[in-house]
Amino acid sequence: MKQIKYLVLFALIVLIAGCGGKKMKAPVGETEINVPCSGEEFWGVRDFFRANAVGESSDQSTSKKKALSNARADLASSVNTTIKGTIDNYINSREFNNVEDVEERFEGLTREVINQELNSVKVICEKLFRTSEGDYKTYIAIEMSAESLLSAMDRNLAKEETLRVDYDYEKFKEEFYKEMNKLGDEY
Repeated sequence: MKQIKYLVLFALIVLIAGCGGKKMKAPVGETEINVPCSGEEFWGVRDFFRANAVGESSDQSTSKKKALSNARADLASSVNTTIKGTIDNYINSREFNNVEDVEERFEGLTREVINQELNSVKVICEKLFRTSEGDYKTYIAIEMSAESLLSAMDRNLAKEETLRVDYDYEKFKEEFYKEMNKLGDEY
């Protein structure tokens, strides 16, 4: 009886190990492409906004500028979406009397903060290739700290007289990180 248990256990271990070790084959007629500076390790997470892009040009410097510009645009879009959700949830949870005015002021301030913070993005991956046509192709991934964005927003929101009365940093931060968690769930 013990031998049967060990044999079943051994077969189960081999089966599990075999399933995990097999690579999935690409469907017939298709080839998997691994894009530099992309994939799970470059997705947004709770503490960072991340984006990646590619730029191509006959000029090496221009290919990098294109890639960086595209990545910044993607990053700004992601930040804007997260901030919009944060503001909507924050204002609804605070039940301001002058909701429309407050929302406009929040959005104006956040646009200003986002533009400032986009200047401090960090390049976390950069790969340069030369194509068969002789062009340059730059793959790039960038990130921006969620905490630095939140701190900059807090500084600017606290300066605004009409918002300062009703502004609750801890509540805003709570809503912000709820939205950040949604970023990770999208992947």
